Amino acid sequence: MRRVTPRPRIVYNALPLDARGGGVSTYIRELLRALVPVADADLVAAVRPAGRDELPAGVEPLVLAESSGVRRVVAGARGFGPADLVHGLDVDLPLRSDGLRVATVHDMAIFDVPWAFPRHRVLGERVIARAALRNADAVVAVSAFTADRVREVCGREAVVVHEAPGPDMVPAGEHDIARVRRTYDLPDRFVLHVGNIEPRKDLPTLADACRQVGVPLVLTGHSLWASRAPESVVQIGDVPTPDLPALYGAATLVGYASRYEGFGLPPVEAMACGAAVVSTPVPAVDEVVGEGAATFAPGDVVGLVDTLRSLLGDDDRRHALAERGRRAVASLSWDRTARQTADVYRSLGLTL
Repeated sequence: MRRVTPRPRIVYNALPLDARGGGVSTYIRELLRALVPVADADLVAAVRPAGRDELPAGVEPLVLAESSGVRRVVAGARGFGPADLVHGLDVDLPLRSDGLRVATVHDMAIFDVPWAFPRHRVLGERVIARAALRNADAVVAVSAFTADRVREVCGREAVVVHEAPGPDMVPAGEHDIARVRRTYDLPDRFVLHVGNIEPRKDLPTLADACRQVGVPLVLTGHSLWASRAPESVVQIGDVPTPDLPALYGAATLVGYASRYEGFGLPPVEAMACGAAVVSTPVPAVDEVVGEGAATFAPGDVVGLVDTLRSLLGDDDRRHALAERGRRAVASLSWDRTARQTADVYRSLGLTL
């Protein structure tokens, strides 16, 4: 029988958190920030030194040694001391724990698209994911698509809790847009793609279409696993989160080219910031944004060229698309995400 204290201690495996951003770091940072006023509990986050300053007030940092890859997995497997509940914010859970265990699954890409990862990572990460999902008392999935894949691959039911645009993801003012244009030396008109450069992203199709239309493609992020960006693009590297709303506002269009996603946060953020979005209709993205984005099939350069020309040449059509996107994501909020996450804890018997 697990002992639950009057004010429970919840420990989060937040080791992936760092200042460079990315979907998982955004999820960790925004969920913890929103949980502080929602959960009547002592919240503790295990972080590396690189993630300590990213934690919101109200969350106690448990700083471990800097680590990555296998070492980070080992650090998480060892556990983080006494806890009524441990929540692995990117699947990983301690091998042993006296408390309850919850795992968040962002995607099942390591099972579904193994070609997108280095071979040496596939087997190890599959073992880790299966162990976490087997040992978890509850599983959270960030989309219904991901929940379906968890059920089909591992036989576990998952509670669907969508992510959301951050509270700062709102349309930027002209002053901030002008500042960002100067900072990153942006062209007057351009298509923006936010996300790292990796095999899952269909950047060649997006870059080829932009080249044919005659509009620059601007990429944020960094390369993973020796992936290379198409030669015709403009790379501006990792962009601090506070600059993203103005960057979305400066873009003529936001393109999101992916062959597989567990959720797809950049198009959601772009829509919340008032941008018109063109995206591949992968199931997890389509589930959330629906008619809020114009779509193109991976590899369909001809179709994308037609779509880009239509939108770039018609301000009214582009503004109407941006308004549909804004409405599509209006109901998403991190407060709702946090409350639904707290409900998962309560379903296990934790009193908050």
